[in-house]
Formats: sequence, C-alpha cells, structure tokens
Amino acid sequence: MTAIFITGTPCTGKTTLASKLKGRLIKINDLAITHGFVMGTDEEKGYKVIDITRLSRHVDELTRDCDETLIFEGHLTHLCDGADKVIVLRVRPEVLKKRLEARQYSESKIRENLEAEALGVCSAEAFEKYPESTYELDVTNLSIDEAVELVEDVITNGGDYPVGSVDFMDWLLEK
Repeated sequence: MTAIFITGTPCTGKTTLASKLKGRLIKINDLAITHGFVMGTDEEKGYKVIDITRLSRHVDELTRDCDETLIFEGHLTHLCDGADKVIVLRVRPEVLKKRLEARQYSESKIRENLEAEALGVCSAEAFEKYPESTYELDVTNLSIDEAVELVEDVITNGGDYPVGSVDFMDWLLEK
C-alpha cells in the first residue's frame, strides 16, 4: 500500500491532477465533512474549521488498513499522518490570481492565498511533518498531462524536487 498526499494552495490543480492518477482518490475535504470533523465556519474568512487531529487520526487509520494505493487530495492533506509521499503543487502567483478570480474568491481570500503561495506555506508545513518525503513541483506552465507524468514519476522514482526548489518570493517583493 502506498499513501500519496497531493496538496497546495487552492487552484493549483490538485483535484484535476489527483483524479488522473492510478489509485483510489480520497478528497480530504469530503472526508472531513462526511465523518463530522467540521467544527464550524470561520465567519470572517468563510472557511470551514476542521478538527485536524481527528481528521489526521482517521487518515492514518485508512492508510494502515489498506492494501491499495490511496491518493489523498486537498490543501489539508499535508497536515495529516500516514503519507508515504507528499507532493506540493505550486503555481506562480500571477497565474494563480487569475484562477482564484475565475472562481470568484473574495479579494481578501485571493490576497491570502497569493501570499501563502508566494511564501510556500504548504511546502513549509509539509516539510516540517515529512522532511524526507515531501516534493515540491512548479506546475505553472505544464499541461495537465505533463503534470500527471511528473507526479507519476515522483511516485514511482522519487526524483529531485526538494522543498525550496520553487521560489515565488519575487512576486511578494514586487508588491
């Protein structure tokens, strides 16, 4: 059994990419909702507040009791236990902004996500939990098929995609 966690800020292509990988797809947000791990809503930001401890325990149980490849997708996956590999998808903030706007995110939510992307928040958090098995991929200019190929290569062969190899700080410094 292999547990692959696909993470990144919203609109980096996690869902699209994960749905094309070989393995059973588990959407972490759906898992949290289905199993009652939602504690409420952050009224200011509109986010669901998830009990990460309970979610993590559940994910860890799923990964231990399974004999197939599991693909966990969502921006909370890297906070959970049980990963064999964590793949962080990254997209240049100027491209990400257009995707977030197309989804009609609020200006404050767009800004928060762009800053998180520029700072590499998901990468840093994933690396803190999984320092030996976190991979960071810039998928900005890749087609979905190229991104899938790259992720499949990481899953199969590892590869040299260390956290810190993608740097979008220049965008933040220009603002």
